Amino acid sequence: MTHKDEPGVGFLGLGPDDDQEHLQQVTVPDVGPKSGTVALVGRPNAGKSTLMNQLLKEKLAIVSDKPQTTRHRLVGILSEAQGQIVFYDTPGVHRPQHQMNRNMVKAAQEALNDADVVCLLVDVSQKPGGGDAFMLEWVAQVTSPKIVVLNKVDLVDKKDLLPRIAMYAEKGFDTIIPISALRNDGCERVLEEIWPHLSDGEAIYDPELLSIHPERFLVAERIREKVLLQTRDELPFSIAVVIEGWEERSAGLIAIYASILTERDGQKKIVIGAKGRGIKSIGTAARHDLEAYLGCRVFLDLKVRVEKDWRENRRILSDLDRAPYEVER
Repeated sequence: MTHKDEPGVGFLGLGPDDDQEHLQQVTVPDVGPKSGTVALVGRPNAGKSTLMNQLLKEKLAIVSDKPQTTRHRLVGILSEAQGQIVFYDTPGVHRPQHQMNRNMVKAAQEALNDADVVCLLVDVSQKPGGGDAFMLEWVAQVTSPKIVVLNKVDLVDKKDLLPRIAMYAEKGFDTIIPISALRNDGCERVLEEIWPHLSDGEAIYDPELLSIHPERFLVAERIREKVLLQTRDELPFSIAVVIEGWEERSAGLIAIYASILTERDGQKKIVIGAKGRGIKSIGTAARHDLEAYLGCRVFLDLKVRVEKDWRENRRILSDLDRAPYEVER
């Protein structure tokens, strides 16, 4: 989905009646085409995936209220009249306790190093702490243009927000944009600030593409999203989804065979639920979502299997890390 923005002048801020101190006036030039890459980085649950979905105007990344929902560098492609922006949605930066988590932080670091522009997302509904200080040091490693995006402003009072704006301004960030990604409030301002930082050039990918990832990986992610939405505590972190089989049975019908991995027998029982109600609920929600996504009827066969300590198993992790980039046959 594409659209053309008219060139003009605007303020990166809260609204026409708010205090504009520390907010920057920007001009959106009518030039192009431009292209480049943008890394969305931040702590877990900062809203990176929600923001990317809003900017793409499509649901590409799965979202949940569980930290560490994103496990890989997810590539989203926005092609418009001005050019093309390739977004890197990255795992939240955290202290890793398993090999899987170390891989996640590594993916975020690589995206940060590769990107032409860095957007640091901050959840302003949480009080600043050591994690925020670490992120400031982390993004200071690169020389790329940096934009601070203060997310979830709808959850805080203006009097509490202005000191956060001042704090990041004092850290040397020229551009600070308050938004609510969930409400799609202020997201267009992020795009307006990104475009001038990109170089003139042709599109990196085919403009018709939304992402480079294979359909099977995105399907597995959507199934995992439904597991995340219906589980709690430690269980969401111990779950993975693997596509075991994929058959186009007839025109308008796809059969998908998937396994939900757990680390313990007790976790498997929780996913299945009493009398199978848990797995049935997950499967029903996933099937409805997949039918809307794939545009056809879906037969979904879900099984749950135990892979003890799979988050430390390099073979399983290697398979999961390859899935986003495998060429479909």
